[in-house]
Amino acid sequence: MRRLARRCLWRLSDWTYRRGWAARLARRLGLQGRLRVREHQFVLASASAAPPIRVAFASDFHAGPLTDPGLLDEACRAIAAARPDLVLLGGDFVVRRARDVDTLVAALARLAPPLGIYAVLGNHDYLGDEEHIAGALREAGITVLVNENARLPVPHDDVSVCGLDDPIYGAPDAEATLAGASETRIVLMHAPDGLLSLGEARFALALCGHVHGGQIALPFGVPIVVPKGRLSRRFSRGEYPLRNGARLLVSRGIGCSSLPIRLFSSPEIHLCTLRREP
Repeated sequence: MRRLARRCLWRLSDWTYRRGWAARLARRLGLQGRLRVREHQFVLASASAAPPIRVAFASDFHAGPLTDPGLLDEACRAIAAARPDLVLLGGDFVVRRARDVDTLVAALARLAPPLGIYAVLGNHDYLGDEEHIAGALREAGITVLVNENARLPVPHDDVSVCGLDDPIYGAPDAEATLAGASETRIVLMHAPDGLLSLGEARFALALCGHVHGGQIALPFGVPIVVPKGRLSRRFSRGEYPLRNGARLLVSRGIGCSSLPIRLFSSPEIHLCTLRREP
């Protein structure tokens, strides 16, 4: 019964917002927010003397009828203009329809950072067709990590990007995600609830999205309603200290879900400079 009700709501949403008219109007009226580029500095414990890594992190594109394509293009141009060494993507590439990822991946493929592009899938990707979305990303040269990790090339081989599966509709496995990873571990996950799967596992930095900062918030960014997840309200946006010196960065994301508007929760991408110190 719940699945049938969800499908009915999806069809109603598809009909109401068909062809993206509401998203285009909302952006024209300033109701999808102004894209912000936020700078972060993180110090990672490592004996390596390698130079800093400049990372661009973006999440929750939500391509489809609720997000104006111009906003997605602007975000991709901003990432390219920053000339990052590494690009990390936190999932939810679509609102629901898997085919909506196809135009987005073309823009992402043009980024071509020297250390590569890595991605995880989000709950909306699973609600669509995760195999189609993952396949489209891989064809564009983006490495999709599902409970696995990838070591960066020399001289940054002391760092591994560890991709944890979506905690809502996926099957997160922290042990598999971190198996064989290098000393310095960056965990890429979709939602803050990924921390529940990580438990006492050791990592230096975790990056996620999902919460949108509420998408519709009170002034000063206090979210009114947050999406599904035990930790969604506790970690709604920004930087948080975790145990043993680890840090968590939660992005407000870029696109919209449920409604084609953002209030007091502007879309954002993140430029993170990672420095290593013993």
